[in-house]
Amino acid sequence: QVHLVESGGGLAQPGGSLRLSCVASGFTIRESSMSWAREAPGKTREWVAGIRKGGRETYYADFAKGRFTISWDDAQNTLALQMNSLQFEDTALYVCGDGLSLAAGTWGQGTQVTVSS
Repeated sequence: QVHLVESGGGLAQPGGSLRLSCVASGFTIRESSMSWAREAPGKTREWVAGIRKGGRETYYADFAKGRFTISWDDAQNTLALQMNSLQFEDTALYVCGDGLSLAAGTWGQGTQVTVSS
């Protein structure tokens, strides 16, 4: 049974950084393409970044390019999202899913990121 659990969210100041993790169980995470998405209050889910199985190709939403980095942590069967230069607009619930789009089959419950001064 596929199960995804996110962690690493919290409160950050504008310009700060956070590193999110998504631990997978029931499958080997590197054998699947994966994505991060986010849900801001009052908005629909928004795709953030994706990594193709094998880990050689990564993709980012325009707002994430140059600030966010998606990667694997093979030792922990974990997907990571390093977020730098955080902005108020990055405040959202961040979720990980298997797939390269919002049509991913399985999503975790999410971890809350709040950017506030």
